[in-house]
Amino acid sequence: MAKDQDPDRDGFTPFADDAAVRSVGALSFENGTERIAVHGSLDITRDRSGLAQARLLKRTLDAVVTALEAADLPEAVADAPDAPPRTVRNPFA
Repeated sequence: MAKDQDPDRDGFTPFADDAAVRSVGALSFENGTERIAVHGSLDITRDRSGLAQARLLKRTLDAVVTALEAADLPEAVADAPDAPPRTVRNPFA
């Protein structure tokens, strides 16, 4: 099983930080403290690899649901205010 298919090694805990990402095939779950963004696509093939990806997808969504069920949830998460973009120093310059 590839690293992106091992839920115990990637440190992905739903809503725990703003940095962790879990990939299932070309599907990415980008963690956040207020929301989890899901991007990409996933082809679940009818083979062992497809089964492993389907299981990881299920475990990931189950973890998200469990985290939501355990929290005292507001009616809705407020979106970030519309702040004008600002210029920052290039960290690579």
